[in-house]
Amino acid sequence: MKRFILSFVLFSTVIASAQNSVNDTIVLTRVDAETIFLQSNLSLLVEKLNIDIAEAQVIQAKVWPNPTLSVSEVNLWSNSTSEELPVLWGNYGRNQEIGLSLEQLVYTASKRKKLIAIEKVGAQMAAQYYKDILRSLKTEFRNNLTALQFNQQQKSVYEKQLVSVRKLINAYAYQVKQGNISQAEYVRLKASELEFLNELNQLNIEGNILQKEMKILMNLPAKSYIKLENEGFVPNLNSVDELNLADIINEAENNRPDLQFAKLAQQYSDNKYAYEKALRTPDIILQASYDRGGNIMNNFFGVGFAIDLPFFNRNQGNIKAAKHAIEQSSLIKEQTFNSAQAEIVQAYSNFTNARQLYESIDTGYDNDLDMILESHFKNFSERNISLLVYLDYVEAYIKNKEIILTSKKQLNERLEELRYASGQELN
Repeated sequence: MKRFILSFVLFSTVIASAQNSVNDTIVLTRVDAETIFLQSNLSLLVEKLNIDIAEAQVIQAKVWPNPTLSVSEVNLWSNSTSEELPVLWGNYGRNQEIGLSLEQLVYTASKRKKLIAIEKVGAQMAAQYYKDILRSLKTEFRNNLTALQFNQQQKSVYEKQLVSVRKLINAYAYQVKQGNISQAEYVRLKASELEFLNELNQLNIEGNILQKEMKILMNLPAKSYIKLENEGFVPNLNSVDELNLADIINEAENNRPDLQFAKLAQQYSDNKYAYEKALRTPDIILQASYDRGGNIMNNFFGVGFAIDLPFFNRNQGNIKAAKHAIEQSSLIKEQTFNSAQAEIVQAYSNFTNARQLYESIDTGYDNDLDMILESHFKNFSERNISLLVYLDYVEAYIKNKEIILTSKKQLNERLEELRYASGQELN
């Protein structure tokens, strides 16, 4: 309960701050962002209503058909041939005729029970379909989170280098005027500045696309700006250390909503076939009637029934179609299960490869790169190394930073792929 209250407070605070000003920056962790997504995503809210609609259909299937009351043969006046009848009340009704009938449809062959069974399975299918939509959207959302974190950390790398090169350009501008440094070195530094600006421009364009997608998924105001903290960019792998491929495949049937949906679809087809077979048995309409002054009796009470005679239409076509639907759903189920197993094997292999790449990078290598770059910057500023040596290292530094960031991004994406394929959170 406390977690729910905290999540609600967080959600309300973020939304309120986003709506109060233009271009607000919303700083979020991955957990905070996902909380907002789950509570506010319009596609999920729309799809969830389909469950309520399907459950309402179950209620409707349980309802008996209404009886039908008919009033007929009411004469508004009499003529010279009318016979005199006993009055209804006072002096009224001596020449008044009226006919009443009551009819009730009665289902046969357990049609109502079979229809309820169909709608119940339909409600279960709607619930599983919602879970499958949720699974797909969560994967898309989390991959967007990873991509946005990757984008923002890439920008940080280039922004730091831009700051450094601009310091050098400002220092070199004075030295060039003094004739202490060649114009060529100054121009080369300006070229590096332009390269960094171009890279940042491309990253900003990619970031804007991701911002748009995230704001749609989270239902945030269009003018807000999402800033993600670095937490969670490298996933916690402790929860997947004991993963076993055979166990994941065996448990997928119970964990993947699309497999549950395929099983329910086959059950739905079985129930539909039973219902179509029941429809070949005609229903009965029970009748009760009253007639005043229209028969040999002044007050006639009668009962009867009506039933279709199944000479021509015995629902043959629908029964045959329902039987083929059973075969079709069985094949779809088999195909879905085979595809799921192949997806799991592929996702597991991809995750293993991504993990091996990430773990092959020394833990402190990232910090070592920063320290060596700082050393090169200092040595170059003091003219201990040449411009070419410095720029070569900067290029190598950026490439290695890209490799490290990409390994983290791929590890996160491959873990999410495995989560999607297995139908489990794996944490």
